[in-house]
Amino acid sequence: MASILLEIKNSIGLITLNRPEKYNSFNREMALLLQEKLDECAENKTVRCIYITATGKAFCAGQDLGEVTGENPATFDKILLEHYNPIIKKIRTIPKPVICAVNGVAAGAGANIALCCDIVIASENATFVQAFSKIGLIPDCGGTFFLPKLIGFQKATALMFLGEKVTAIEAERMGMIYKYFSTEIFQEESIKIANTLASMPTKAFALTKQALNESMQNNLEQQLQLEDKLQYIAAHTKDYNEGVSAFLEKRKPLFIGE
Repeated sequence: MASILLEIKNSIGLITLNRPEKYNSFNREMALLLQEKLDECAENKTVRCIYITATGKAFCAGQDLGEVTGENPATFDKILLEHYNPIIKKIRTIPKPVICAVNGVAAGAGANIALCCDIVIASENATFVQAFSKIGLIPDCGGTFFLPKLIGFQKATALMFLGEKVTAIEAERMGMIYKYFSTEIFQEESIKIANTLASMPTKAFALTKQALNESMQNNLEQQLQLEDKLQYIAAHTKDYNEGVSAFLEKRKPLFIGE
């Protein structure tokens, strides 16, 4: 069975981490396969939303340490440059909404891959752990970039230093994730959000995502100029015309992502 599964259903690219016997920890094969599946979803015009989740009890335990120990271990610079950094960049630059549905523990790289997604949903029994300090490493996979922006500098520093587990309930409360659901309805509710996004004006989402990405380094004047540029593009889309027409005609809009 492949370590990454992809199913395209109802305009959603369903990507599943599938090494449950290893708590979905990443080895080279799995990391490269995830990159491949992200590319497939990005290029497939029928896919309007990407949904990432996992099989088994865990979402992702991070790096498979068996790959960095023993004979001829992989080096961390190679792992970051070839495995993880491309995944983070693809998730952030794919012009489609990316949802992460965290079904269990998300530790180390697993936590930070989840947190770089556009919207993070969690099962009530999920936990998030910046586990790096436990083995003398620093947070990677963009963790030092995204987490302080999500929850604040002080809180992010403490979680990274102490490596404390954060429950789904706590994660929602501190703004680390969008929502959590009870285990019984988690899959149904998270897929419902993906279906909603896939039916909306996804071209506008792509432009919004670009604006959010660039806001990370822009000053106010630069961001206002960018909004002006992107709003011009949005106002010339088929979805904008459909949205205005539907509003005036008092009917439900039919967006096509163009």
